[in-house]
Amino acid sequence: MNDHAIRHDWTTSEILALFERPLNDLLFEAQSVHRRHHRANEVQVSTLLSIKTGGCPEDCKYCPQSVHYDTGLDAHALLPLDDVVSAAEKARDAGATRFCMGAAWRSPTNSQARKVGEMVAAVKATGMETCVTLGMLTAEQAAELADAGLDYYNHNLDTSPDYYAEIITSRVYQDRLDTLANVRAAGINVCCGGIVGMGETRRDRAGLLRELANLAEHPESVPINNLVQVEGTPVHGIAPLDPLELVRCIAVARILMPKSVVRLSAGRTDLSPEAQALCFMAGAGSIFCGDQLLTTPNPAFDEDMAMFGDLGIKASAGKTAAA
Repeated sequence: MNDHAIRHDWTTSEILALFERPLNDLLFEAQSVHRRHHRANEVQVSTLLSIKTGGCPEDCKYCPQSVHYDTGLDAHALLPLDDVVSAAEKARDAGATRFCMGAAWRSPTNSQARKVGEMVAAVKATGMETCVTLGMLTAEQAAELADAGLDYYNHNLDTSPDYYAEIITSRVYQDRLDTLANVRAAGINVCCGGIVGMGETRRDRAGLLRELANLAEHPESVPINNLVQVEGTPVHGIAPLDPLELVRCIAVARILMPKSVVRLSAGRTDLSPEAQALCFMAGAGSIFCGDQLLTTPNPAFDEDMAMFGDLGIKASAGKTAAA
């Protein structure tokens, strides 16, 4: 396969054929593509902070922050600016190069977006890259965040169009695509991926990756989240995804979107170091460090640095594009 050409016309059958290749062949191609476009043995490290927790009116079946489910979540309003900056400085000093901020809103008001813009500017002043996820954005809000210096906006598609209604009914797929278009038009880098292990089929996983790969511009960052099951959410108790299927998802994403940074995101606490090593071999070039992702657990920073040491991986100073 010619991976030098960046394509935006993938079919589901082509993507399924990649999924079904012998694992060694798939990993070999994915690692080859990765090395053409990114530095080998470097992984970008981000830290994620929940700046506003709980109370979200959406009904996403995986999310403990939804008001529709009783998960025992400790909700809090938007954090003070000084607390956010302090957390960013702590993350920077620990080795993170990107600071991500998440707020549990369906869509922010203009006033809320403006306050987050102040946080973005303050975190940028610490020398870190910035990313936020706030729900749906208008074109005007995206432009205001761009003016504040925002580097990345995260807005996941979550799953395939065909499976979407099984997971979320409070907004439609096009709403997500519209927000991505607003972010792209504002000149902000797009961070967009999805969640696997929610009971979807392999065809659905291929459908999610097809949607991402066939966007007019590939997302600069593609997080692949392994479902973190939270008691009280409708998907709690579902059969977990085989770790090797997660590895295949990452490898296929790497092949479909060669220049994107594929992120091994949520759910790493359920993966062994060996499974994570296979994810890096498959082309994952970024992780979240820190003991919590918004409201769910994550490996401790020291554990990740020890794993990096065992694997000969270096935490990158920023973007992982090949020199």
